[in-house]
Amino acid sequence: MKLRSGAGTKARATVSFQDADMTDTTKDTIDRLLDRINAISAGGPGYTRPSYSALESQAHAVVVAEAEALGLSISRDAGLNLLARLPGRDRRLPATFVGSHVDTVPMGGAYDGAAGVAGALALAASFVEAGEQPAADLVVTVTRAEESVWFPVSYIGSRSLLGRLTAPEMLAKRSDSGRTLADHLRDEGGDPEAALRGSGLAPARFIEMHIEQGPVLASAHEGFAIVTGVRGGLRYRDALIHGRWDHSGGAPRAARSDTIFALADLVVAMDRMWGDALEQGHDLAVTFGRVDAATAEHAFAKVPGRAGFCVDLRSDDDAVLDRFNGLLKAEIARTEAARGVSFALGALTRSPPTRLSAPLGDALAAAAASLGCAPRRMLSGGGHDAAAFAQAGWQSAMVFLRNWNGSHNPEEGMDTADLAQAVHVLRAALSVPATA
Repeated sequence: MKLRSGAGTKARATVSFQDADMTDTTKDTIDRLLDRINAISAGGPGYTRPSYSALESQAHAVVVAEAEALGLSISRDAGLNLLARLPGRDRRLPATFVGSHVDTVPMGGAYDGAAGVAGALALAASFVEAGEQPAADLVVTVTRAEESVWFPVSYIGSRSLLGRLTAPEMLAKRSDSGRTLADHLRDEGGDPEAALRGSGLAPARFIEMHIEQGPVLASAHEGFAIVTGVRGGLRYRDALIHGRWDHSGGAPRAARSDTIFALADLVVAMDRMWGDALEQGHDLAVTFGRVDAATAEHAFAKVPGRAGFCVDLRSDDDAVLDRFNGLLKAEIARTEAARGVSFALGALTRSPPTRLSAPLGDALAAAAASLGCAPRRMLSGGGHDAAAFAQAGWQSAMVFLRNWNGSHNPEEGMDTADLAQAVHVLRAALSVPATA
């Protein structure tokens, strides 16, 4: 399967790079690895590898085969995160873990997660093929279950590796099967009880390469960037509105309890307040990602008496999330009174805004400068495993890769030459001992 690397002017980097031959070799490696990983998927369009599924496990097996061919030593923790270690020149130094995930959202793209895994393997290959060693151990890291669309829990794999997963979270049910996280982990050969205890890893360094999930780099014609922090999220995943079913022609407006008009009122109000927040200089994103009003009970000639939805608030400021959670609830109260309906928001899930390591970001910027690049610094709107490592006290950094056509959809666009350049920046950074 040949992956599309994009077309037109967006596919070309505008920065120069000093070692084009090395970049071309690494690009070939990345293309091959992405082909192998993305050959594993449920039916399309796009790519589907659910968290803790046989498909995710098969993609991990591809990484194992590639890593073993390079001579890396393989280990897994109880949560089935994969670690493939290349020894460094000084084994006493803290290792650098580099990687991402291979699970996807349903019908997602070819690069979210998989690009970072292919880049980490290509990084290890660049050392092995040159007969060189990084300054410290390099650990290619492939986490499990990063995409929380499957289970209502953030960063499952990385948090299990770090000993930060909780027993109640093991009871979370997967969205497609209705079975628990513990059940699916056991199915794939993991140990839920041991996963709660963590792997015992001492804090070290973690670097994640990942496509940007927005248009900034593509619009600026820049191949990659260094990420300074990750937005937090506040989510109601299974909210419901209860009204009254009625005849669409017979029920007068004043007597209706119409759940769809109620939801429309809420969405319009939240959109207006979101715009106001941005004008005031706050960081915020508001998304109603799912609307459910198409059950067998809904019909053409009926006033809808029930509607389901989810709402996802993102910001780099916990105070903004708290404020908008309050505004959401106040608007719901007004809508209930005006429309004669009742809302049930359901369980709240949350992940905190996270600053990434400035010293490690500086080291990546210095390595880029030594190779003729000057990547920008920017915030990540989406959540990533790098945030979980930072929250656990690790030095954690991210490199964003230019992406177009959006993300979490089959049309993700990425030029693998951008990823090859980022790999060589990491190689330059990891060839010298850390100074902080």
